[in-house]
Parts: sequence; structure tokens; C-alpha cells
Amino acid sequence: MFVLIVGAGRVGSAVAKSALAAGHEVSVLDEDPLSHERLDAGQGHSWEDSGGHFTVGTALETDALVAAGIERADVFIASTDGDNTNLIIAQIAQRRFNVEKVIVRVMDPARASWYRQQGLHTISPAEQAIAMLEQALEVEHV
Repeated sequence: MFVLIVGAGRVGSAVAKSALAAGHEVSVLDEDPLSHERLDAGQGHSWEDSGGHFTVGTALETDALVAAGIERADVFIASTDGDNTNLIIAQIAQRRFNVEKVIVRVMDPARASWYRQQGLHTISPAEQAIAMLEQALEVEHV
């Protein structure tokens, strides 16, 4: 399976390494060339020597998405640090490039819920943290 991940921060790079280790073909797109270091960290050899791909570019630009391989992506993961960027590029992947599975990280729980209703597979760390904290609070009161 070909996985394209946009955003090589802590989350994106960890998911990229995990997907590559699971045997998937993985391409990462990030606008910061230094973010490549996260992909190499803790590896015995470079990201590329491990079989990964890395493209420097802005995901809001179609040329960068194409260079990173969106036209053949089976899975697209939007994990930049900006909700607006993630939501826009996820919709581009879904609607323009017809990527079969699109996953988008959205920090704002209200927006995550709305976009989930629109058909995007949203992951909201804030929603998950809220649920975990509420659950921990209930355990403390028992």
C-alpha cells in the first residue's frame, strides 16, 4: 500500500516510520527540509535507504502533492500543525485525486465533528484527551 503523509512533525514522522516498518511504501511531504531529520532519528540508516520518500514542498500546491505521489496514493494522512491546511488538503486528496482512504488530524473538536459528518475520517487529539480526562475524573470520584 502507498501511504502519503503530509507533515513530518512528531506525529507524522512517527506514523511514517511505523507504516514503513509495517511494509508499506511511504512518502512524506513537508515544507521544512530540516523535518527530514525526524525521519532519520533513531534509524540505523537514512529514511531513503530504508525505502522511504521525502519531498520538500507546500501541500497546498498541487505540484508538491503530485511530486510526493498523491496520484498513486492508497492512503493520505494530513498531519500538519494547522487545522485549516489539514482540512483543505484532505478534501483535495479526497475529491480531486480520489484517494481511497483520507485521514485528517483536526485539533478543534467542533470542526472535527462537522468534517466527520461530511465524510472525512478525522482524528482529533483534543477530543481524545477530553474523553480520557473525563474518564480519569470519573474514576477519581468513585
